[in-house]
Amino acid sequence: MSDNREFFGKRWESEQPAFGRVLRAVPATELAYRPHERSTSAGDLAWQLAEEARSLVELLEKNEIRWETRPRPESAEDIVTAYESSAKLFAERLAGIDDAKWQTPASFIMGGEVGWTSTIEDFCWGFLFDMVHHRGQLSAYLRPMGGKVPAIYGPSGDDSGS
Repeated sequence: MSDNREFFGKRWESEQPAFGRVLRAVPATELAYRPHERSTSAGDLAWQLAEEARSLVELLEKNEIRWETRPRPESAEDIVTAYESSAKLFAERLAGIDDAKWQTPASFIMGGEVGWTSTIEDFCWGFLFDMVHHRGQLSAYLRPMGGKVPAIYGPSGDDSGS
């Protein structure tokens, strides 16, 4: 087994509790919240995380991601459910691939145009890093929305992490 693929799988799994805690911390009535008119809304950031997890499943199944803007669910609960379902399915699919698949060329397609080509390995790492970035954005919204910031890599001012 590829050391890199194995390490990625471990990192994916270790990040999942924090993703779940941040998504569940979004106040259900604050999906429209944005700290600035140019900022993405909390609901749209949460939905982006769910969509990125869904796209990783598509990547493993089709060697491509066809990014399309899909409307987000109306409820925070539905966003969390979509995220958790896709994240779990991705982990299951990832466990079943071999080194050859990990190195397979793949494409990111948006608006009918290929915007990025690389290996499945590069896409997985790139998407995980992007998801961590967006999780950080979303966690910065929580207190101004009236929510509590959960422990992510350690305690927060709202959560001792125990």
